[in-house]
Amino acid sequence: MCEIDLSAIRRNVGVMKERLGKNTKFLAVVKADAYGHGAVPVARAALAAGADMLAVAIVEEGIELRRAGITCPILVLGGIEETAAEAVVKADLTQAVFREETIRALRAAGLKFGKTAKVHLKLETGMNRIGVRTAQRVRELVGLIDSMPWIELTGCFTHMATADCEDDGGATLEQIRRFETLCEAIREVHPAPITRHAGNTACIFRYPQAHFDMVRGGIALYGYPPVPQATGLAPAMRWVTRAVMVKELQAGDRVGYGGTFAADKPMRVMTLPVGYADGYRRAISGKGCVLVRGQRAKVLGRVCMDQIMVDVTDIPDAQAGDEAVLMGVQGEECISAEEMASWLDTISYEVLCSPSRRVPRVYVNE
Repeated sequence: MCEIDLSAIRRNVGVMKERLGKNTKFLAVVKADAYGHGAVPVARAALAAGADMLAVAIVEEGIELRRAGITCPILVLGGIEETAAEAVVKADLTQAVFREETIRALRAAGLKFGKTAKVHLKLETGMNRIGVRTAQRVRELVGLIDSMPWIELTGCFTHMATADCEDDGGATLEQIRRFETLCEAIREVHPAPITRHAGNTACIFRYPQAHFDMVRGGIALYGYPPVPQATGLAPAMRWVTRAVMVKELQAGDRVGYGGTFAADKPMRVMTLPVGYADGYRRAISGKGCVLVRGQRAKVLGRVCMDQIMVDVTDIPDAQAGDEAVLMGVQGEECISAEEMASWLDTISYEVLCSPSRRVPRVYVNE
């Protein structure tokens, strides 16, 4: 199971808000099921700690939050097909827009349901993923929005590509400059105030000039620092299981599919009921370890779909029923998402999203 400490979520919101000016709002990013932590409980914890808005990646994630009774503003960060416009408006979501077709579809949905569609214009400043690139096109789309009833421009935003890099050659500062230029183009045709946001988690700690009217807290919400300046965070997820068997091996005995590990001496091997179907990646085979009775136990052989084997030879009291920590703290030892990521040549974000739906989430300190 994954133990999710909601007090850590609340604490991490506070750590980020301490970096902000009194007029800067905080948006909590809870896309991808809150980076694997559970969108609804995390959203509630973040809002309790002072978050002003939530963000998701797709419409379905926003609908899940609405069905749970969450009423705060929710921004859909990704683009949508026109067929999703009615779902956006019915759920009272705020939609990122950057195409005329989407704007017209949202306006039509607003007219149909008698509800004003709220939109944030996505501005492209250097990520080259989605967004409006030129001031002329910004003016055209903002003018289109303002010319129609049942749709309202309430914000604009961009995303920083290299703010977490130690030396990005000034790329982030250039993105900030481009964002300001495009914001000025909006003001030329839409003088009414809107919410401007550009700062991701790294910018919260490293680029105060990118805070603008609101910032978006992502990975730090879950306790992991994207930059060294992000201190005082508390990881919220602890992934644990319990041993189902401990067995004695003799020299020459092999372990797991393909027999890729062979004992060179008598050993004690523990079997744990977790595998790649649970999100414990097969690429960890022969590289990773778990914590048993506060000590590290190396993963032996290949990770199976539903089970792994670990070496407890040097943990003589280890037995079936013992807790094994895949990620998190046990005693004086810790396996972080960052360490797991190093075994996989990836990043902590992917590791946190890895535990599958069949791994129960248990919430503590609600």
